[in-house]
Amino acid sequence: MGRQRSIFSLILVFVATFLFGCSGPTVAKAPPTYTPNQLQKIQEYSTEVIAVRDRGSELEDLIEKQDWRRVGNFIHGPMTEARLAINYTASNLLPQEQKEARKISKDMLSYLVKIDKAAESNDRFEALNSYSAVYADIDRFLKLLPEIEPEPVSES
Repeated sequence: MGRQRSIFSLILVFVATFLFGCSGPTVAKAPPTYTPNQLQKIQEYSTEVIAVRDRGSELEDLIEKQDWRRVGNFIHGPMTEARLAINYTASNLLPQEQKEARKISKDMLSYLVKIDKAAESNDRFEALNSYSAVYADIDRFLKLLPEIEPEPVSES
């Protein structure tokens, strides 16, 4: 009886090994990619962020001149629009990049608040430090974006 159990156990091991070995191979998933619609939205929203990045020296000059009213106008106008564009773009990024984009947006908001408070208290050094951090965040965000090929211009 003991010998039959050993043989029966051995047969079960072979059957289990055979079944696991013959099961279908796991299908490798293709890495996620962007749809043309997502790329279009990313390109549309990122142009606002790029425009604000290109105007960085303008904000720096306003802070240096301590023109606090215009600093406030700049951070409540174009900078807020750029932050909104980052939020809109984040929802169109790949999942692993969405989290980082949202974190950048939150960090940006905290630095914009610091600039605003520094403007209220005439603290040029705090405003400049926060200004540098905001533009570092913008650069970090732009590195998350996919390379977008410009559309060919049709000759007429």
